[in-house]
Amino acid sequence: MLTDLTIKNVAIIDTLHIAFKSGLTVLTGETGAGKSIIIDAVGLIMGGRASSDLIRSGEEEAVVEALFDISALPDIRHLLAEAGFDCEDELLIKRSLSRSGKNRIFINGGMATLALLVDIAPRLINIYGQHDSQTLLKPENHLRLLDAFAGITPLRQAFATLFSRLASVNSRLSGLEQAERDAEHRLDLLSYQSDEIARAALKPGEEEQLEEQRQLLASAEKLGGVSSDAFDRLYGGDGTLLGQLKRISKAITELSAIDHSLDETATSLESAYLQLEDAAITLRDYASRVESNPAALQQVDDRLDQIGRLKKKYAPTVADILTYKETIDAELDQLRGRGQSRQELESERDALAEELARLGGALTAARGEAAVKLKQALEREAHELAMKGAVIEPALEAFPEPRSSGYERVEFLFSPNPGEIPRPLGRIASGGELSRLMLAIKQVLPDSDVPTLVFDEVDTGIGGATSELVGRKLKNVADGQQVLCITHLPQVAVFARQQLRVEKQITDARTSTRIFELEGDERTREIARMLAGSTITDSARAHAAEMLAAAHR
Repeated sequence: MLTDLTIKNVAIIDTLHIAFKSGLTVLTGETGAGKSIIIDAVGLIMGGRASSDLIRSGEEEAVVEALFDISALPDIRHLLAEAGFDCEDELLIKRSLSRSGKNRIFINGGMATLALLVDIAPRLINIYGQHDSQTLLKPENHLRLLDAFAGITPLRQAFATLFSRLASVNSRLSGLEQAERDAEHRLDLLSYQSDEIARAALKPGEEEQLEEQRQLLASAEKLGGVSSDAFDRLYGGDGTLLGQLKRISKAITELSAIDHSLDETATSLESAYLQLEDAAITLRDYASRVESNPAALQQVDDRLDQIGRLKKKYAPTVADILTYKETIDAELDQLRGRGQSRQELESERDALAEELARLGGALTAARGEAAVKLKQALEREAHELAMKGAVIEPALEAFPEPRSSGYERVEFLFSPNPGEIPRPLGRIASGGELSRLMLAIKQVLPDSDVPTLVFDEVDTGIGGATSELVGRKLKNVADGQQVLCITHLPQVAVFARQQLRVEKQITDARTSTRIFELEGDERTREIARMLAGSTITDSARAHAAEMLAAAHR
């Protein structure tokens, strides 16, 4: 629900803050005091058209802020979270207008788009009476109202789910048909590719092993020559490194017998001799194994060339080529079994179409029956709300093909006077009639997912007993939703839980709007003013007190 509304520099309003309560709130006051400006400000919060004409004279910017309690609206919180806005139990929407044209929208302090605001706001608040904010003027909402009245919303949801499944199957069939037109060519191509990769008998890690093998084969002469030469230098005769080291080791060993401080050195020399001797023997054996093998080198080169060609055609690595083969083999299985897939899809399509037709027929029948009852119920309510000759026709029109909502659309047609042909609401209904029509709908369909309703012009052209009836019906709606209503009729105002008086003040030659919550004697006085005018008599005050007491008994 709407808990707070702050308005700055809008028309004749300089600064205004309103704290709203749950239930029915009425705004009263003299004509021209600024009540409609407050509704215009709420319209801005709903994403209505922003014009610099709304900015107060002499000011550069106008701002409207609305605070909502959304603790009972998990869908709104989820929607905001998806859009990247942190939101728990409260939602603050701010909209600023500037003369430079830089109009901005903020949601909980973060910049937001007009598209997001237009998506969210109608889920929070609806205005009835102004054509630019009137949800009743949108025919797409009429089918939802008829289905709610008929109690077939779950059936409609089941139809929509089935419709979506059938659309998915049809899409897959279309895709299969498109694939079949090129299936044989595709089958030949994939078969050739799969066979070529299979003949290559690739193995993971093979390319790396071949590269190492090629390096050894290409360097065989160098490896054998260098290792053989190293053996000769180490161990080939008396003048070799090992021969010299042996003589040095023997001499130091003899010295260590005289000076034991050389024992460790003698041991190190002996160990070095033994290690070099092992290395020399290893190099001799290695040199004897290494031999040039041009045929083996050519074989390795040929295999690497084959792998290189496959990499250019299919994938950058052997592992990727093998993965690609798995993918095309899976597609080959699908292509070879496409006849069975088509039969299964066609069978599923036929079964879904049959069930869709059954559910659609049930929807159509229920809507036709409900339309007659809804017409009677709405006309009865409309006649009670000072539209005696009004005709309301929920006109059903069949679609050539089913849609997610069923086989038909509905639009409420309206004729305010006997003998006139019912026409779409937007072409014929006035603001007051639209407000009372919505009030009639709320009597017939009290449940709603929109927590706050604003009724403007609902009391236009009515009086007497009808006024009291309008007040009672507004109070009935407010038992389940927050209702804000602008009224000039005391018979309506007395049913409010909260009454706000809007009035103009002139300070330093500037006009501004002020708002006051009325309690006790102040409220009685305001009701008396609405009854008697500027001169409030004792009898008017007594009548006002009696009306208030009766309304809340």
